Amino acid sequence: MIRKIGVLGAGQMGNGIAHVFSAAGFEVRLYDIAGTQLARAMDTIKKNLERQAKKGALEAVAIPAILGRISTGTRLEDMADVDFAVEAAVENEGLKLELFRKLDGIAPAHAVLATNTSSIPITKIASATRRPDKVIGMHFMNPVPVMTLVEVIRGHATAEETFALTAELVAKLGKEMAVSQDYPGFIANRVLMPMLNEAIFALYEGVASAEDIDKAMKLGTNQPMGPLVLADFIGLDTVLAILRVLHEGFGDPKFRPCPLLVKMVNAGHLGRKSGRGFYSYE
Repeated sequence: MIRKIGVLGAGQMGNGIAHVFSAAGFEVRLYDIAGTQLARAMDTIKKNLERQAKKGALEAVAIPAILGRISTGTRLEDMADVDFAVEAAVENEGLKLELFRKLDGIAPAHAVLATNTSSIPITKIASATRRPDKVIGMHFMNPVPVMTLVEVIRGHATAEETFALTAELVAKLGKEMAVSQDYPGFIANRVLMPMLNEAIFALYEGVASAEDIDKAMKLGTNQPMGPLVLADFIGLDTVLAILRVLHEGFGDPKFRPCPLLVKMVNAGHLGRKSGRGFYSYE
């Protein structure tokens, strides 16, 4: 039975994952190497819970209990008694492999190790552990408390029991599951990233302004936001990292990152989180 959930990484995705698991009644251990990031994460979770309460999606009296079920720490050893762990570190293959290698030596033998990666093969991540049968992809969408989809991805050695347990957790969170095979980008990003990249190419080639590209796609295809606004929201560094995984994984030039995207990331213009991307947020 799953009682304690470990969440590794307290950034935008990690704090959202901790939020939804705690709101569903699970005890959560939230880990990050930076104490300041953990403090920001708890503040964000509190504000998001209060926002949900104002919208009537949550009883305000439940907020203290939800926050109380989340404990934070900067020691990976705190994962020694979790039943299920979700890694939500930055989209860096080397970092994730090292994190899984360490986590494998700390987490109990029965624990499932899930990754929130949006593009890196689950089979490769599982290879860093001695329990590849208990490694699975659990890719949440951003913002986690709002978006209902979770992509679940089996690695080459993922056991049926691991998949069934993960599917059960998705249901307990009140979310919907889409099952993907273990290929770069899975479903959502394999389809989404080429669209974002093409929008950036359209800007790069002077086809139209950022505003008009976004207006055309938002109003012309009934999307909630334009592709350049969405890229800024995701983070241009994350968009670039995913495109590089797709490009390398498939060897197909259609996934080649636009030079403008590379240039902007090199300049530190990463979108909302840096205050500047295709639009200014300062």
